Amino acid sequence: MTRGCSRSGLPLKGISMITRTIRRTSVTLPSVNEPGLYLSNISSLEGGRGRIAEFQYADTGLRDLDLADTHLMDGRITGLTAQRTRFDRLRVDSVEFTGCDLSSLQWSDSKISRVVFTGCKLMGASLDGLTLDHVVFEDCRLDYCTFAGVQAKGPVIFSRCSLREATFTGTDLGSGLFADCDLRLTEFDTGGYRDLDLRGNDLSQVRGVGALQRVIVNRSQTLQLAEALAAELELTYGEDPDSA
Repeated sequence: MTRGCSRSGLPLKGISMITRTIRRTSVTLPSVNEPGLYLSNISSLEGGRGRIAEFQYADTGLRDLDLADTHLMDGRITGLTAQRTRFDRLRVDSVEFTGCDLSSLQWSDSKISRVVFTGCKLMGASLDGLTLDHVVFEDCRLDYCTFAGVQAKGPVIFSRCSLREATFTGTDLGSGLFADCDLRLTEFDTGGYRDLDLRGNDLSQVRGVGALQRVIVNRSQTLQLAEALAAELELTYGEDPDSA
């Protein structure tokens, strides 16, 4: 635990930041349960003169959700469903997303800090130019997502998530960790993956093995990476000449 700080940056006596730790990666979680913090129910995420703080937004179904140049701070978003979602130049600090369905989400040029996504569906989402700092994706569906130009400036954890056929390109995930995730046909393209912790995942069907330089794996995963590389190279196996 580390002691919390007020919005002015001064320490808050008696308040400790809650963290989520897997192996050596530790993420500071949202502080929406601080003593004395009251979350007001709101009916819309739009408006608010560009800033919405200390809020709770729950169980809403929308056709379209467009947010731009907005700052979301200290809040919970629960059970939000939107058929088409676009976030642009959005800043999110200390917010929990729980049970949201934002499939086909387009999220660009934004900074996300101390944010947790739990049980969310972001299938087919396009995440472009995001900065992630102390972010957790837990029990989320991220199949077919595209992570482009995403920069992890602080620790990022993907725990028990499905990332089938997701693509990471031009990303920096050196502060990241995947734990018990479905990485079937997940593609790692250009970017920085040094010290990315991939222990505890089946890597036999990942794509772009050559980009995963200096990542952290278990020795037992070496064979999985070899299997993935062989599939990527489309090798043809002939008979052993000695046995012919």
